[in-house]
Amino acid sequence: MNDVALKSGTQDIVVDEIFAHAPETIWKALTTGDLIARWMMAPTGFEPVEGKQFTFQTTPAGEWDGVIRCQVLEVKPNERLVYAWKGGHEGNVGYGSKLDTVVTWILSRAENGTRVRLVHSGFVLPKNDTAFNSMSEGWKKVVPRLGAIVDEQMSSKKLH
Repeated sequence: MNDVALKSGTQDIVVDEIFAHAPETIWKALTTGDLIARWMMAPTGFEPVEGKQFTFQTTPAGEWDGVIRCQVLEVKPNERLVYAWKGGHEGNVGYGSKLDTVVTWILSRAENGTRVRLVHSGFVLPKNDTAFNSMSEGWKKVVPRLGAIVDEQMSSKKLH
């Protein structure tokens, strides 16, 4: 369990989806670098190993180089993946402001597959309003893309 205490004045993004696949199948798409690149962004140095540091590259802004610095905090195969998600710069306001958050993926069996729950926590408001608003919309698109990549992977396996 991740015991990161949420600071007062923080907000979380929560997205829940159910996919018609086993947790093991979803887990593969959550933890394989080339598959992550297809539904979110290409990670550099990612491995599902506690303590492992990795990065994502996005659009730079102001003093920020656009690098999202992450560290794997918790791995429970086929159940839970947690990583720190840090970016931005103190000198930026709006897009690219300093961000220190945690992304948690929770997989649980559902009647017709797997429930995928994303919780991106720790947005400090109002400082992180821009990130919170844009990422709230972004995660609503990214999580279904995860399902689409899994569907595609399963279809190609059935064909071969």
